[in-house]
Amino acid sequence: MNASLPENGVDTVSRAQAHVSAALKLGDFTTDRRVLTLMAIAAVVGSAAVGSAWVLLRLIALCTNFAFYGRLSFESLPIAGSPFGWYIAFVPVVGCLIVGLMARFGSEKIRGHGIPEALEAILIGKSRISARVAVLKPLSSAISIGTGGPFGAEGPIIMTGGAVGSLLAQMIKLSSTERKALLVAGAAAGMTAIFGTPLAAVLLSVELLLFEWKPRSFLPVVVAVVVAATERPLLLTATPLFAYSGHMDISFFAVIGWALMGLAAGLGSGLLTAMVYACEDGFQKLPIHWMWWPALGGIVIGIGGVIDPSALGVGYDNIRHLLDADFTTRAVITLLAVKSVIWAVALGSGTSGGVLAPLLIFGGCLGTLGTFILPHADPGFWALLGMAAIMGGTMRSPLTATLFAVELTGDGSALLPLLVACGAAFATTVLLLKRSILTEKIARRGLHITREYHTDPFDLVWVKDVMVDKVDVVSASWSVGQTVDFFMDHENRHKSYPVIDDSRVVVGMVSRADIMGWLSEGDGLDREAPVTDALADTEIVLARPNELVGRLADRMAQSGLGRVPVVDDDNRLVGLVARKDLLSARARRMAEERDYAVHLRVLR
Repeated sequence: MNASLPENGVDTVSRAQAHVSAALKLGDFTTDRRVLTLMAIAAVVGSAAVGSAWVLLRLIALCTNFAFYGRLSFESLPIAGSPFGWYIAFVPVVGCLIVGLMARFGSEKIRGHGIPEALEAILIGKSRISARVAVLKPLSSAISIGTGGPFGAEGPIIMTGGAVGSLLAQMIKLSSTERKALLVAGAAAGMTAIFGTPLAAVLLSVELLLFEWKPRSFLPVVVAVVVAATERPLLLTATPLFAYSGHMDISFFAVIGWALMGLAAGLGSGLLTAMVYACEDGFQKLPIHWMWWPALGGIVIGIGGVIDPSALGVGYDNIRHLLDADFTTRAVITLLAVKSVIWAVALGSGTSGGVLAPLLIFGGCLGTLGTFILPHADPGFWALLGMAAIMGGTMRSPLTATLFAVELTGDGSALLPLLVACGAAFATTVLLLKRSILTEKIARRGLHITREYHTDPFDLVWVKDVMVDKVDVVSASWSVGQTVDFFMDHENRHKSYPVIDDSRVVVGMVSRADIMGWLSEGDGLDREAPVTDALADTEIVLARPNELVGRLADRMAQSGLGRVPVVDDDNRLVGLVARKDLLSARARRMAEERDYAVHLRVLR
């Protein structure tokens, strides 16, 4: 650095060197020790999620007993065994009316099946969920499901567990990204508590909720899930929820059958999604307040319950019967028809409840019906594949669905068939529908999300690959007047230029804004003063050739600079990066994608 530079100019360049040195400390991940704090908090969140799941299941049992048996009890009883006969048609109406009132005068965020609401909180709500939602969501879901709503408990507990994580993070005053990690940790722990599927819960977080792949968010999720899986046997059950051990030998025709099952499930997923949002569109056209929509949906639920009482409620017994293959064909068709209609109408009306358990029933029915035309397998095998495939296709989470089915049943031998079926269902729905049943609701609220995660192209390119090495400069020996004349003698000047000494060491940056500021001084402008004196208080942002473009782009965004000089280890100028150079790097990545698409068209 020039000895003639003012002391504060030296400090400025020293700070710039420090920024560059920090940027050059590259690694696979950016996580620091703060993640240990998040992991410790996540353990508490995991425990709270297990407790919340236990309370929710008890509330559902209590509401079911009171609504369909007229007694206060926590015993798990099937709705189909109610002694009230056709009077059960009125029970869902009352339950849905209560939910509508709770949403109107409590919180509108309790409407729906929980996962879209969690996504919305993550994406636009800075991962903040209110205490009111944390209380009203499980309570409204318990009333909805307990009075016959054809939903599962997983959506509400995912929302509730997420609310617990979010509230704890807000109390400790963590950042929005840290709140997100704990929100998702609570959601995953809640799913683990309900189903006993820790690996699937972690995968659901990665595939659906986190919108990133970073240790700072992944590790807290793992801790919360492990805690939930460890404590679950103390309050709920230690065995797989739907134990099953079906098998099918691997063969060419078997693989074709697995793929066909996935294709059918994918088409079914598309139909179910269309049904739900067609019902929602229908309700929105009604000339009444949305508070009354759930009650109207309750009428349809009640009628469906008279036709087939087994279609009401969570329906875990239905899943067991489908895996045991002890349903008649007529019973399967009736269950599929009634459950799908009342589920679509209920969701479209805005009633509170989850979608996962119903999807398992729909897929199980589809797989059971497919046994008549698909290759021979153990009883219940095709039902299992249908359950996983329709979940993977509808939620666009094939890996989650695959492991979920394995953990849910304890049947590891079905891993390959499940992967084929879920992959085929996923491919079908991705090509058939622009959005899933989860993201369509968010899109209707004006928020577009993408679930294609990839590495930022700026993190794959070095500064030396995008910089311009022939750079126009301003000499440190110039006066203020000479520098002003330099900017004024040509109308196509850049907005800023590096200032270098005789050894090409960068001592500052001079911009058009600096010139305008100097000219505004009028007669007070000292044209003979060295330009380095006028720039003494200006902080310099520098880059190095072997620095990643992504790190430089972050510093440029923070400083608002459009041009940054690139220097070697001795701070000598070797190039310059402008915003257009960053855009060129991104354009090259897009060109690579287009070239790939062109090659595919040629091959076709």
